[in-house]
Amino acid sequence: MFHSFFKSKEWTLWAYGGGLLLLSIVWIQVQFSVIFNEWYQRFYDLLQNAGDYKDNPEEGIRLFYETLFGLEFLNTWSREDISFLIAAMPMILLGTFANWFTRIYVLRWRQAMTFNFIPRWRTVKEEIEGASQRIQEDCYRFASIVEHLGTDIVNSLLTLIAFIPILWSLSDKVELPYIRDIEGSLVWLSLIVSIGGIVVSWIVGSKLPGIEYDKQKTEAAFRKDLVLGEEDKSKYAQPQNLFSLFIGVKFNAHRLFKHYSYFDIWRYSYKQLMIIAPFIVMGPSLFTGTILLGVLMQTSNAFGQVHGSFSYFLDNWVIITELRSIHKRLHEFEKNLQKYEEKEPVKIITTAEE
Repeated sequence: MFHSFFKSKEWTLWAYGGGLLLLSIVWIQVQFSVIFNEWYQRFYDLLQNAGDYKDNPEEGIRLFYETLFGLEFLNTWSREDISFLIAAMPMILLGTFANWFTRIYVLRWRQAMTFNFIPRWRTVKEEIEGASQRIQEDCYRFASIVEHLGTDIVNSLLTLIAFIPILWSLSDKVELPYIRDIEGSLVWLSLIVSIGGIVVSWIVGSKLPGIEYDKQKTEAAFRKDLVLGEEDKSKYAQPQNLFSLFIGVKFNAHRLFKHYSYFDIWRYSYKQLMIIAPFIVMGPSLFTGTILLGVLMQTSNAFGQVHGSFSYFLDNWVIITELRSIHKRLHEFEKNLQKYEEKEPVKIITTAEE
C-alpha cells in the first residue's frame, strides 16, 4: 500500500516532492488562520465601540468598510492594516490550487498501487475474494483517505504550534472562579475535553470498523453476481440469488446505521457543547470589563482552532473507521497475493510521467 509509491524510484518525485508541496501549502494556510484570528479582534472591537462614532458616523462607517475591504496593507505592509479582503483572496486561490493538486497527487498514488497489484494478481491461480474491488476501488479510497488525513493531521499540529501561545495568553483574561487561577487554563481545558471526547468516541464507536468491513464484503458479493450476469444471465444474476445476497447487504447496512446513530448522538452533542464552551468560560470577563467583544470572539476562534486540532480524530471518526476497514481488506488482499503469486510476476510498464 505504501511501498509501491513511497519506496519506488519511479515515483520518488511525486511521492516526496508533491508531499512537500502539500505540506508547504498547509503551513501557509495556518499562517492565514492566525491573521484571521487577529482580524476578528479588531473587527469586533470596532463593532462594540460603534457608539463612540455617533457624533461622527462617517468616520466609523469608513473604518468599518476599510476593515472589510481596505487595501491600505498594500502600502504599509502592516498586519494591523490587513482587511478581510486582503486575507481572504489568497486563501481562496491557495485553497483552490491545493484541492486541484491533491486530486492529482491521489491519482498518482492510486496508479502506483494499482499497477503494483495487477501484475502480481495476474499470476495468481487461486481465486482471491473481491480482487477487482480491491484493485479498482479500495486502492483509490485508501490513497485518497490517507492523503486527506495526513495533510489534516499536519495542519492540526501546525495549528497547535501557532495557536497555543495565543490561547495561553488569552487565559490571563479568564474571570471564572477556580479556572482563573490555572495558568494557561484555556489550553488545558481544550486538551482535557478533547481527550475525554476521543475516549468516549472510541468506546461508542468500537464496533463500527468490523461492521463496515462486513458490509463491504456483502456489497462485493452482490456486485460480483451482477457483473457475472452481464456475461451469462442463464447462470448468474438469478433473481432468487440476488435477493438472497441483497438480504445480507440490507442486514449489515441496518447494523451499521444503528451503531452510527448511537455515535452521531454523542458526536453532535459534543460538538454543540464545544461551540459555547469558550463563551461559558470567557463570558464573565466581558461583564466585568476585563475584555471587549473583540477579545471574546478572538478567544472563541483560538479555542476552536486548538480544540479542533486536539480533537481531530473525533471529528474525523467516520472517515477513520472507513480507512481501518479499507486497510483491513487491502492487507488481506496483499497477504493472499504473497501466498499465491508466482515468484516473477509479469511486469506492466507504467511511468510516473504519464
